[in-house]
Amino acid sequence: MDATEKRTNKKERAKERREKRHQEISRLRTVPYSDHDRWWSADTIAVVTGANRGIGFEIARQLAFHGLTVVLTSRDTTTGEEATKTLQEEGLKVVFHQLDILNHESIDSFCAWVNEKYGGIDILVNNAGVSHNTGSDNSVEFAEKVINTNYVGTKNMIKASLPLMKPSAEGARIVNVSSRLGRLNGRRNRIGDVGLREKLEDVELLSEDLIDETMNKFLEEVKDGSWISGGWPQNNTDYSLSKLAVNGYTRVMGRILSERDDGEKIYISCCCPGWVKTAMTGWAGQTSPEEGADTAVWLALIRDQSVNGKFFAERREINF
Repeated sequence: MDATEKRTNKKERAKERREKRHQEISRLRTVPYSDHDRWWSADTIAVVTGANRGIGFEIARQLAFHGLTVVLTSRDTTTGEEATKTLQEEGLKVVFHQLDILNHESIDSFCAWVNEKYGGIDILVNNAGVSHNTGSDNSVEFAEKVINTNYVGTKNMIKASLPLMKPSAEGARIVNVSSRLGRLNGRRNRIGDVGLREKLEDVELLSEDLIDETMNKFLEEVKDGSWISGGWPQNNTDYSLSKLAVNGYTRVMGRILSERDDGEKIYISCCCPGWVKTAMTGWAGQTSPEEGADTAVWLALIRDQSVNGKFFAERREINF
């Protein structure tokens, strides 16, 4: 067997494993939660950002289907209200509120509203994000917007929401929708600077400052044109780095939040939905939005909170 045949067989086996796992996930999604597992009720408040379409819309739908009250948010009011109406017509308990995670005033206004109306939040799913590349494109023209939305906006939303997370025996939950493209040791798309990579890998040394410094260094190199030789990921560079930052911040916050007393716990995790058929991927993905939403919903509802500070895909923990 020559090298070409070996590569082909390896790809086929990988494809078979993916298909088998997708079938298993589809089966698991049909299994109802038992009374023992259902720690939530219709009074449990789940907030989903960027939920007017795609994965976010499906996360909102599935959480509402399981009996929670879902606050569907989006930057655009018209599309957000239309999405909410669609779910309400399905008999689901969903309400809408405008939210632009790039705008501090919008975040503050939303938090004041949700606190007044519901007394806080039980579950926050940070799904809002952008990408300006599809296929093999790798422009960094909008790198600052991508980093600011996917990482800084998500971080600001988490910080603003922490005081609102409701204390309970089960703990509040934060789920960050991220991507495998942000993995530190992805075989084909990792940071080339070994020293920087080792710093970002060390969970004890990892900090918000280090993550911010890394993002700022990249954006500075984008401005002077040196980013191409900077050792950054070469596939969808700005998006990959924004998700690397989200993953890293999840680890940082997981460590910090684990120090909270029982009854005040907040559990945070991140997940990759896969390459999903949405507008963001130019409808070129391999996974449906329903499947892509599954792991985020599972993390939001799972009773076992050993998931804190970890990264998941297809309901399995994966490496950062």
